[in-house]
Amino acid sequence: MIPPSFRRFPLRYASARNIRRWNSTVTESHPAGGHLPSVATSSFLCTTRDAALRPRGITWTDEGEMGSTDNLIPGRDTRKMNMYQAVRDALSHAMMRDDTAVVFGEDVAFGGVFRCTMGLAEEFGKERVFNTPLSEQGIAGFGIGIAAMGHTAIAEIQFADYIFPAFDQIVNEAAKYRFRSSGQFQAGTLTIRCPSMAVGHGGHYHSQSPEGFFMGAAGIKIVIPRSPIQAKGLLLSSIRDPNPVIFMEPKILYRSSVEQVPLDDYQLPLGRAETLVSGSDLTLLSWGTPIYHCETAMHMLSTPPDALASHIPSSLRSAKIELIDLRTILPWDIETVVESVSRTGRLVIVHEAGRIGGVGAEISAEIQKRCFLKLNAPVMLVTGWDTPVPMQFEKFYVPDALRVVDAVVETLSY
Repeated sequence: MIPPSFRRFPLRYASARNIRRWNSTVTESHPAGGHLPSVATSSFLCTTRDAALRPRGITWTDEGEMGSTDNLIPGRDTRKMNMYQAVRDALSHAMMRDDTAVVFGEDVAFGGVFRCTMGLAEEFGKERVFNTPLSEQGIAGFGIGIAAMGHTAIAEIQFADYIFPAFDQIVNEAAKYRFRSSGQFQAGTLTIRCPSMAVGHGGHYHSQSPEGFFMGAAGIKIVIPRSPIQAKGLLLSSIRDPNPVIFMEPKILYRSSVEQVPLDDYQLPLGRAETLVSGSDLTLLSWGTPIYHCETAMHMLSTPPDALASHIPSSLRSAKIELIDLRTILPWDIETVVESVSRTGRLVIVHEAGRIGGVGAEISAEIQKRCFLKLNAPVMLVTGWDTPVPMQFEKFYVPDALRVVDAVVETLSY
């Protein structure tokens, strides 16, 4: 039986067959390449030197002095990099400036599964870049120990899905070490990198988004970048932050996101979201890979493909959507989100992890409290389903552009 709301919000009930038919229609009625943005063609990626050298909030590290003025721009250069190359570049800068920095994890000495540490062992020696046993609990515990001894510890968990054996070490030791010793000891120089989010064919053991599990662990920070420039700047900030940081790298973006990346050492601020598109009618909040699904959804809303045009009211196509990349999940930037929602009156949150106990639920509760009298519609969540990530149907687990634009239409129509 077709639900009564199908007539108002039909995309929510789209079948796999209909989605294939719509995609086929779009391909046939538009030029090769289509008219919708993808990760490769996203306007959020900096593909020119000038744009790459001027990301918001950038601070340059030059001779130990931090600066962000324009007179530091001339003479700087960039190079085309994907995300894994930008991560590798950040690790190289961190180790060059800090003789105590060490990189360790499963298979990192030969470059790692995703090649993020390729060549580092040859560059800095096997005493500073080395493999560990296949024990995530051991990796985290070892990292806490050497951080407490004054080293800068950069640990890699080969997949974020396998961070759970290390959960006790991270939540009960790293996060609480400074607190329980009244500041006498700390593990703040520990950074844990881990590839995260869906890859398209990873299933329940290689496509999870576990950031929500750490939301209650006061004492740590969680960071998720969306692009190479962001990955390098945020990773360097994470490594140098005086708190333990879990740095989750969207694995599908390792090769698909490409930018001109500054070659010099720079940092981007933790704890601050970035407004990618300004708007006045609805706030769209996300992080990592779904940022690009949101961008596609915004284009679908304003200029829907022929096959979807009848499902998107013409009165909503001129709506001004504000898109925010949260970047730091813990502590998340409450001020930026509250200011935006207070202006727009509507909020749609998009993330790959399941809904129950997810980051979106926490943000939604805080926004409902702080912006209650300003809201024109309930906060809408577009998330993964509350099931293990399926292998065969992973495409339908991930909140794609169709689900996002459907939520936007429903929220605007409320």
